[in-house]
Amino acid sequence: MKTPIVLSLLLGAAVAFAPAPRPTSGSATRVQEKKADLEDLAEKLNPAVGFFDPMDLANGAFWNTNEEFTVGFLRHAEIKHGRVAMAAFVGYCVQSVWKFPWPMTLAGEPFPSLALSPPEQWDALPFASKMQIVLFIGFLEWYSELTPSEGSEAGLPHYCKGGVPGKYPTFDAIPHPMPFRRLYDPFGFQELSKFKMSKETKERRLRTEINNGRLAMLGIFGFLCEQTIPGSVPLLKDVVAPYSGEVMAPFSGDFSIVLPWM
Repeated sequence: MKTPIVLSLLLGAAVAFAPAPRPTSGSATRVQEKKADLEDLAEKLNPAVGFFDPMDLANGAFWNTNEEFTVGFLRHAEIKHGRVAMAAFVGYCVQSVWKFPWPMTLAGEPFPSLALSPPEQWDALPFASKMQIVLFIGFLEWYSELTPSEGSEAGLPHYCKGGVPGKYPTFDAIPHPMPFRRLYDPFGFQELSKFKMSKETKERRLRTEINNGRLAMLGIFGFLCEQTIPGSVPLLKDVVAPYSGEVMAPFSGDFSIVLPWM
């Protein structure tokens, strides 16, 4: 199995070495949002729907914390899930019609056939390939949670404790040269004056990202629902192929864990 060089370098650097002191990617901006801010944001995102919180999560006081902590958690969770859903939706569409032309493994095994639907393509991957993907995503998740207040040279103020929801830290604390400093705008175009956005443009584009993420969450689950429950999404009838596997058990073909309530 071809292990990505970038993944091995990132993991090796971040885990095995203590980074030398460098400028952190933290921001002096402190965000203290409350339920009223969610209501205001909801009107800007979709005036037709407005604020929608049927489970009253904004007043949940998660882990016996305050309102700002809870709202920060909810805001970050929605942004992150939206980004994952956008990647999943685009990935579903692309891998339905195209695959990498080079071998997937050192043994020369090709990537799964286009005759398979995306969930079937996942099932057909070797277990090592699946773990490679999970570990890389796990690294990104772990790195995003690093905060200077807890002794890290990297990271940002935590999104539940005054940090900006959805903002990902730069890779400045990695103790070796990196091909890019950040996930968003990896080549640093925003640092050039001709590409810099105004505050109003940034806020508008962030709202667009949230709306696109919400739509993508509906879209990817629409695909999966129609595949596993034919006829549940009439618009996708005869568009996606039926799937008899377990979309909520991605490793069911490799091992199974029987839980009491299953």
